[in-house]
Amino acid sequence: MNVHKQLLLVLVFGCFFQSGFSQVGINTTAPLSTLDINGNLSVKVITLTGSGSATLISDGVYISVNPQATNQEFQLPSASSYPGRIYIIRNINNTYTAMLTSAGGLLFPKTSTTGSSQVYMYENSSRSVIVASDGSNWTYFN
Repeated sequence: MNVHKQLLLVLVFGCFFQSGFSQVGINTTAPLSTLDINGNLSVKVITLTGSGSATLISDGVYISVNPQATNQEFQLPSASSYPGRIYIIRNINNTYTAMLTSAGGLLFPKTSTTGSSQVYMYENSSRSVIVASDGSNWTYFN
C-alpha cells in the first residue's frame, strides 16, 4: 500500500473514531498532537509566472513566483475565505521585483500593527515570505 493510501486510511479512521481518539499519529504509536507526524512532510510545490494582470495564488503551499516585469502582481486569496491557511512564497527571479497583494485583507509584518495592501519581494530584502491568514488579514514573516 503506498504512502498516500496509508495516510488517507489513517485520516479516515481518525474521522470515524474522533470521539474516542482525539489524536492521529503517522509513524508513531503515541501521538502528542492532533496530527503527529514522525517523519518527513512534503507539501505541494508550484511555480507561477507573472502576466499582464494579477496572477492569482490559489493552489500549493510552497510557491515560486517568477515575475516577468518589475512589480508584477501576485495575489493571495481573501484571508477571510481561508482562515489558518499558510503559504511559503519565494521570488525566484534575479532581475524583477514581485508585488504580493491580497484579494481581501491587509498584509501585516509579524512585529507590526500597521498593515499594507502590498509587500514587495526582491533581491536581498523580503525575497522569501511566509504568510498566514488569521481569518481577516495576512501576517507575513521574512
